[in-house]
Amino acid sequence: MDAFYASVEQMDNPKLQGKPLAVGGSSKRGVVAAASYEARKFGVKSAMSGFKAAKLCPDLIFVKPRFDRYKELSQRIRRIFFEYTDLVEPLSLDEAYLDVTQNKTGNPSATKIAEEIRQKIKEKVGLNASAGISINKFLAKVASDINKPNGQKTIPPEEVEEFIENLEIRFFYGVGKVTQEKMYRLGIFTGKDLKSKSLEFLEDHFGKSGKYYYLVSRGVHHSQVKPERTRKSLGAERTFSDNISSEVFLEEKLKHIAEEVSKRLKRQNVAGRTITLKIKYSNFEVQTRSKTLKLYISSKELLLEESKTLLYQEKLKDSVRLIGIALSNLNTENSLNKTESEDEVSVQLKFKF
Repeated sequence: MDAFYASVEQMDNPKLQGKPLAVGGSSKRGVVAAASYEARKFGVKSAMSGFKAAKLCPDLIFVKPRFDRYKELSQRIRRIFFEYTDLVEPLSLDEAYLDVTQNKTGNPSATKIAEEIRQKIKEKVGLNASAGISINKFLAKVASDINKPNGQKTIPPEEVEEFIENLEIRFFYGVGKVTQEKMYRLGIFTGKDLKSKSLEFLEDHFGKSGKYYYLVSRGVHHSQVKPERTRKSLGAERTFSDNISSEVFLEEKLKHIAEEVSKRLKRQNVAGRTITLKIKYSNFEVQTRSKTLKLYISSKELLLEESKTLLYQEKLKDSVRLIGIALSNLNTENSLNKTESEDEVSVQLKFKF
């Protein structure tokens, strides 16, 4: 979906159409969850602080997120997907992979199917969507960003090699800013540069990810579209209006976070053995402290007890702007009602306004 949260807000409130809009917090500690294309022209983007976004775009309009509304529309969109195939793998509320090799309409053209789906979403939901079509998930994901907004891109088999070789490394799915900079230092700027490196070279410099880079630079990505994805972690985190320097005051915040994580675990009927405390300092440095238990836990009391132990494990490096609790190593094998997440980790953000 194109700027999903922001587009929903503009659709539901015509007064917001055509205006720079950010969904998320407008306070100095608020976080932008989504930005309209009008706002993106000023450099506003998701995960940016509301304070910075407002500086970039003085006329920026902030709107509180309405996740129930986003989920409602996401479900309506998915019902359209299932008209074409049961092989639908959600990545988030606004994105999914579809395998239409064999589809319910009998249409042999994935490009035509994408056009139909986008048209139906516009007619039935009122929003624009973009699509990427190719021989595997990696290429389809990359292609989906090329003609945004409200467009699509097909990379047929015979064009895969040339497309990848000419693709700038910063557009490779799975290459973040840190990896991008490292690749630049190694003289890797395009897919062709990446392809020229041996498997041994890439594994030496990028560890386990080296094999992934080696394969995708050759157009190979074996990951199948999986209708059910097992969530590996579940958690919650909170950004503070003002920095907190004392563990005692952080304890109070952890109580509320532990309670929220516990509620979400019980809703999913799961428990976990590995608890991780996430601390983001005022200088934006992120520190995680983890502990694996012998038994599965889900109660707020145990979550709080273990997170407090991690909190006092060592002294704080600086004042804290965000703290979070995540539980992984879940007993998902039989009990988890599987849901969506691009990295298979679910974290419920709390926005300050």
